Amino acid sequence: MSVAVGSDHYGYPLKDKVVGFLRREGYEFKDYGTESEEDEVDYPDIARDVAKKVADGEHERGILVCGTGTGIAIAANKVKGIRATPVNDIYQAERSRKSNNAQIMTLGSQVIGYKKAELLVDAWMNSEFTGGRSTRKVEKLVEMDEAK
Repeated sequence: MSVAVGSDHYGYPLKDKVVGFLRREGYEFKDYGTESEEDEVDYPDIARDVAKKVADGEHERGILVCGTGTGIAIAANKVKGIRATPVNDIYQAERSRKSNNAQIMTLGSQVIGYKKAELLVDAWMNSEFTGGRSTRKVEKLVEMDEAK
């Protein structure tokens, strides 16, 4: 599974830890920046770049980090075909995949710590869409997206 990763400068320290975790766990990933806290970049730009790569099928999933995880999720959701969600606890991480088939998780560097981020990424990466009653709901989200 290939993962696109990105952050703004506020999210960089946490993104750096997430990248280390993905590397240790053997995931294939590509880091779309930013490269430091000093490399000031606006989260909509990073979100757009990562979300387009996921929407185009270059990567199956994406992980984005900003200060709260909220702005970068909003920006990623502007890309047609993307379902991005902020993740702050294990249940949310699992359900965003199992029920919503979200392709992008977002994290807030000023909201969660490094260890918790690793637990959330692990839970999210190891969860798959279960279909069932959720299928019709996800299909409606796809229809709404196509009607844009």
